[in-house]
Amino acid sequence: MTVHFIGAGPGAPDLLTLRGRDLIASSPVCIYAGSLVPPEMLGFAPAGARLVDSALMTLDEIVGEMVRAHAHGLDVARLASGDPSVFSAMAEQMRRLDALDIPYDVCPGVPAYAAAAAALRRELTVPTVAQTVTLTRIAARATPMPEGEGIAELTRAAGTVVAHLAVHRIEEVVKELLDVHGPDCPAAVVAHATREHEIVLRGRLDGIAEAVRAAGIQRTAVVIVGPALAAEQFPDSHLYSDGRCRS
Repeated sequence: MTVHFIGAGPGAPDLLTLRGRDLIASSPVCIYAGSLVPPEMLGFAPAGARLVDSALMTLDEIVGEMVRAHAHGLDVARLASGDPSVFSAMAEQMRRLDALDIPYDVCPGVPAYAAAAAALRRELTVPTVAQTVTLTRIAARATPMPEGEGIAELTRAAGTVVAHLAVHRIEEVVKELLDVHGPDCPAAVVAHATREHEIVLRGRLDGIAEAVRAAGIQRTAVVIVGPALAAEQFPDSHLYSDGRCRS
């Protein structure tokens, strides 16, 4: 028996990895966040599978489902939106499973920021413009941020900033970044990336909050800020240059 932590991707069922699809298909128990994982993805589960929506469950209740499955020798597909390496709450679940000696593994998925960048048709690391991407969030209504990891502190070196779980506090995000990046810095918000109701907003940092409010976006969105979003005049990468030694 194994608990499979599976990155379910940003939303589109066909962006689930083949490995993730096969793990779901072989697991008699599937635990998923109904508020984030589209119902079409549950169609990969085997007939008669136990489908558990974890959206309103506590950590104890979620782990309890895993313990029951372990007692019956049943594999569990634990779906996390995007990729489980960031903002998935996987670490505390694995800690509980370690204490209970329940085996688990992890299957990566397409992260939300990558889906958002694809929707924008932009590379987040552009030569001489931005070579650093900061993935972060804000602390409002969530676990406090570690000391020194405030969004303004992290982005002093500029680069490209990607804020998850923050669109509902877009005004706060903008306020934190204005002093660092300036009001005319390119900004974008992508909501429901890869889904039929995807929304893509582009603009300046000082106007993106108003655009978000006008669009009625309150959740399931990624905020991206940085000069790479509008970069046009930059040198070609050394990767494919004629001057690169390929011997």
